[in-house]
Amino acid sequence: MGKRRRKNGDPIAELLGAVVLFVFWGVFWYTQSFKMAGITAGIVLGIIISFSIYRRGKRVEKLKRSGISDIDQMDGRQFEHYLGLLFKSQGYKVDVTRSTGDFGADLVIQKEGKRIVVQAKRHSKNVGISAVQEAQAAIAHYKAHEAWVVSNRGYTEPAVKLAAANSVRLVDRVALIEMILQMNPDAIPSAEQVRREVPRAKEKCKVCGKEMVVRRSSKGEFLGCTGYPECRNTKSLTS
Repeated sequence: MGKRRRKNGDPIAELLGAVVLFVFWGVFWYTQSFKMAGITAGIVLGIIISFSIYRRGKRVEKLKRSGISDIDQMDGRQFEHYLGLLFKSQGYKVDVTRSTGDFGADLVIQKEGKRIVVQAKRHSKNVGISAVQEAQAAIAHYKAHEAWVVSNRGYTEPAVKLAAANSVRLVDRVALIEMILQMNPDAIPSAEQVRREVPRAKEKCKVCGKEMVVRRSSKGEFLGCTGYPECRNTKSLTS
């Protein structure tokens, strides 16, 4: 049997562990006291844990303020609508293209004489290369200066490479959150309001063909078949 490949650990945790060990042995070398070394290392460990909890709390607060969890539950139509509002709050003129056939762009935004085509991708996993290809192709059709792909997730490696080669800007989850947080929260409806008030695109049940609608349970919201109870097919809003 071949040797089992060792899994990569968390580099930050490993570094912090090394710091604690360094403090322990440093204090022991200086004092020749295991007790003193243990107490000092324990204090350092407590400070590190407290700082880690603080940073995690700040991150959770930041995510909550951005409304990214509501964006994760939107469908494509709601996400496009929300992005339109977001870009308008930043001074862009926004045109939604879906009603006329998008030709590779969901939104066309303009400011200061620059026209940008935007592909909006509300996904549950990283966005692939096709989104970059569609965005790049839309530049010529809309006589745009550049193309963006905006997603609530990340991008595959091929997508990143193609975007870099064709000067397509990729706005990933982190960049989208920062963009939202920089916005005046009173300028547009929140992501939660958009998700609840803008109708979802009609989706058919893959089991019986009837319409899927948003339902609520003690565990949260989900898509359920209108054929219930004969058809019990459900779907996660984030899938």
